[in-house]
Amino acid sequence: MLTAFARAFKTPDLRKKLLFTLAIMVVFRMGAHIPVPGVNYAGVQSCLATMNKGGGNQLLGLVNLFSGGALLQITIFALGIMPYITSSIILQLLTVVIPRLDALKKEGQAGQTKITQYTRYLTIALAILQATAISATAQTGALFGNACPGTTVVPDQSVFTVATMVITMTAGTTVIMWLGELVTDRGIGNGMSILIFTSVAAQFPSQLWSIKASKGWLTFGFVILMGLAMVGLVVFVEQAQRRIPVQYAKRMIGRRAYGGTSTYIPLKVNQAGVIPVIFASSLLYIPALVVQLSGKTNSGWGLWVTNNLTKSDHWLYMVLYFVLIVFFAFFYVAISFNPEEVADNMKKYGGFIPGIRAGRPTAEYLNYVLTRITWPGSLYLGLIALVPLIALGLFKSSSNFPFGGTSILIVVGVGLETVKQIESQLQQRNYEGFLR
Repeated sequence: MLTAFARAFKTPDLRKKLLFTLAIMVVFRMGAHIPVPGVNYAGVQSCLATMNKGGGNQLLGLVNLFSGGALLQITIFALGIMPYITSSIILQLLTVVIPRLDALKKEGQAGQTKITQYTRYLTIALAILQATAISATAQTGALFGNACPGTTVVPDQSVFTVATMVITMTAGTTVIMWLGELVTDRGIGNGMSILIFTSVAAQFPSQLWSIKASKGWLTFGFVILMGLAMVGLVVFVEQAQRRIPVQYAKRMIGRRAYGGTSTYIPLKVNQAGVIPVIFASSLLYIPALVVQLSGKTNSGWGLWVTNNLTKSDHWLYMVLYFVLIVFFAFFYVAISFNPEEVADNMKKYGGFIPGIRAGRPTAEYLNYVLTRITWPGSLYLGLIALVPLIALGLFKSSSNFPFGGTSILIVVGVGLETVKQIESQLQQRNYEGFLR
């Protein structure tokens, strides 16, 4: 990997792309430290210190992770990339339900441009809703788990201040979306993935140092060793794939023969990526959110939700989290990969799987293989996601455990994909094999 980066910096146009990507990452991190107008920065820091002593706000952990810690700092990039991720997932799910979106998806580049436009509009709408919710919870002090009064964070509780906070955070999300598209067009890798990678990786040094400061060198060394083992496991599973061989029959058109080539369909073991973990976390967050918004925290069901579904070290929370991840892994694979469509396309162009008849038998075979390989992929996702929850029981610091769940999946996955893109662009510029 280091060799690929060294060779990339020796190539002028790739060097420009890499430096441009690094510059965007620096701008993104700078925005994560600029407070929103109307927020008392010193008050936010005191509330954070008080909240961390009490164990932290576990409900907002995922959103805070994707914002690079900017959410609980209430900065202009507090929402991070989460509204865009949510809108992208919603549009992808609606594509299966709404025929118009499905037709756009099949139109190629023009249809994809239209879907991207819809995604931007939905991102801004979600950003307004989330910014309003964050502003309201910051004013009441609920954002920091009621560790301090809301006036400490937002001294001026007027409507104008709230409107300014909402507009600023929504504009920040729009800027993040623009920065991500700039990286995609003029940089290296997928822009949104790079920004998510930046947000997650930015918290690693502080999290590791907090473990060392609170638990000592022995625990720190154990965490590092366990982290390296998990990185190796994630790399192994993320690279694992089942290759279905496909043979194309020869066709004579005029005096020329076409086809006759052989290729394969790569089916990844973890076909769903990190999406099931995000879905499961979001769904488990809903009951606690309903209790907070209804104000019935002292009612029977409110106390049950608070005791069982807000404490991530509770056995019921862990079991539900694991089951939901497995379910959403199968659900997302089912909507993202259509065996019947793949079989029809193969049949249209004269392709077939050796030993399997074209058409419906091919679709059934692909569905069978996909189901078989999704089981280990979903169980792997569930086990990786439980690591920070187990760390809470061992170290009493799940919020400070860097090598767990979503964070390690994102960092390793984006890193592998970016290195692959760099190597592919290096191969396009390397003509030694043709000149020898």
